[in-house]
Amino acid sequence: MTRKIVSLFMVLTILVIVVAPISAAGAVEQTTAGPQSLSLLVYITGVVAGSPPYTALAEGANEFAAENPNVTVKIYEAGFNQAQWEEQLTSLVATGEYDLVLGSNPSLPEICVRVGAKFPNQKFIITDAQLAGNSQIRTYLYNQYEQSLYLGYLAGLVTTSTMPYANKELKIGFIAAQEYPLLNKHMVPGFLAGARLVEPKIEVDFRVIGNWFDANKAAELATSMKNSGVDVFASIAGGAAQGLFKVAKEQGAYIVFHNNNEYAAAPTFVVGCGSMEQKKLVKEVLSEVMAGKVAYGTASTVGAKEGYMGFFFDDPAYTANLPAEIRTKFEAFYADVKAGKVAYTLPAL
Repeated sequence: MTRKIVSLFMVLTILVIVVAPISAAGAVEQTTAGPQSLSLLVYITGVVAGSPPYTALAEGANEFAAENPNVTVKIYEAGFNQAQWEEQLTSLVATGEYDLVLGSNPSLPEICVRVGAKFPNQKFIITDAQLAGNSQIRTYLYNQYEQSLYLGYLAGLVTTSTMPYANKELKIGFIAAQEYPLLNKHMVPGFLAGARLVEPKIEVDFRVIGNWFDANKAAELATSMKNSGVDVFASIAGGAAQGLFKVAKEQGAYIVFHNNNEYAAAPTFVVGCGSMEQKKLVKEVLSEVMAGKVAYGTASTVGAKEGYMGFFFDDPAYTANLPAEIRTKFEAFYADVKAGKVAYTLPAL
């Protein structure tokens, strides 16, 4: 009887020794801990210089790496030839050097789907874009309709005012480098919708440069638009926007600017600047990557309420360039937008 008990004890002991490591291994596999290190490729679809969103993207990644020694960053500027972007990204991913590709462009998800199909272990995070359902890709879309709505409202207040360079024509202008869905479906319609909340008869004159760098072409378009009655401009044009600033200063016209503080680019003529908190979002997202909390395959839209779209109220130029009456009306409208009190339908992309 004693021998049987001893034998049974020995068998149970062996089972505990064998089973315990298996259970422990299973527990480790089920944790959501993030990577111990991260090799990051920041893929710039264009160049950093002259592009506030790309500058913020690169700065956010570099600052995060400086705060986390186990993170390495490579900034790659793909240039303006969109036909080459996919080939370039494929070559970079093929090296196997990068745990994560970070980019910011509405056109990138489509490219990353094709590149990812060739490299199923590669992960992508893309801001200023929207795509759900692909397990390799996480996107964050800035609510540019919302920003355009309140910048358009400000443009409407200015064009209907008695400010020195405002005229009697109910016409505002929008100059773009190129056309793409986010611009055509969110930004230009939002800009016009905001202006029409001030005056329903306002029209928008929309022109396209054809690239992101031709400041002379931008200046030609701005001059033509001003001659046709435009007195307030918006632009999404990268470095080419320098041409618009030049015309505003030389011929007298007002500018509201998306995504960056550009009051100093044309003093007295830039009357309002919206902000896009790209750097803030990048650093927060990379923190989630390191914590293993990124939900790949999902898409988020972030705007004023979430703290990622704003306005540079604190620059002295804002107060100096706009009459108090306009500032009071605009600030009340912006507060309503941020509080979700302005009803609108976000158009599908």
